[in-house]
Amino acid sequence: MPDIITQFEAAARDVKNLPRQPDNDTLLELYALYKQATAGNTSGKRPGFTDPIGRAKYDAWSNNKGMTSEAAMEAYIDLANRLLRK
Repeated sequence: MPDIITQFEAAARDVKNLPRQPDNDTLLELYALYKQATAGNTSGKRPGFTDPIGRAKYDAWSNNKGMTSEAAMEAYIDLANRLLRK
């Protein structure tokens, strides 16, 4: 069985080739899990109200604060697999 990092990298590649783009909430969830898995907890200042997209991304990522990299990878893989089955 491939290790978690190999599965995570494969899921990230597969998500880029989905036949249909997921809705914005799902995209934010994918982004947040990917960032938590690869960069850890949020860093830097929260974007201001003039950057609503950056703010939404920051907030989504921040919701995963404290989640381990491995747990974030597993959650990302699970979400990617659900999207691939649709």
